[in-house]
Amino acid sequence: MSPLRRRLLFGVPLAVAVAGGGGFYTILRRMQTDDYDPHALPSPLIGNRPPAFTLPGVGGAPGFASADLLAPPKPMLVNWFASWCAPCQEEAPMLQSLAGQGITIWGIAYEDQPANLAAYLQKYGNPYARIATDQSGLTAINWGVYGVPETYFIDKSGIVRLRYAGALTDEVVKTRLMPLFRQYS
Repeated sequence: MSPLRRRLLFGVPLAVAVAGGGGFYTILRRMQTDDYDPHALPSPLIGNRPPAFTLPGVGGAPGFASADLLAPPKPMLVNWFASWCAPCQEEAPMLQSLAGQGITIWGIAYEDQPANLAAYLQKYGNPYARIATDQSGLTAINWGVYGVPETYFIDKSGIVRLRYAGALTDEVVKTRLMPLFRQYS
């Protein structure tokens, strides 16, 4: 075996290990300084309006479109969810609580079947002022949805101010959502 080939066989795995170790070290350091949030996924929507879309409603109710989000009367949430999603089931009581506090929440059911969605809403409650369905998943792609649940905060001028990937918790509502509602109300 030639010396060059031996160096490559040794050098490539070593370079991969060093890069992985560097990335791991960076994440650990950011976690120690509270500068790492695995739910803080980058989104090109922050500071912009949602992309153009029109989605049908559920069970004969009207759906909604991007035009309906241009100037809501007050800040609101758009929550992407699905009946088959376990974290969505965990998040359901939090959404019910927020709706009970007068917060407007519109839901978009991601790649869900009407019968399953109806059963989900019956079992976990319906906190949504309006529900649309994205059976094809194309609108989710345009929004940059990584998975469900995801929640977007939209201000009164129709601008997305926050994207939260994962189930909403008391801590997230207290430290991230409520400050936005106070700021943009």
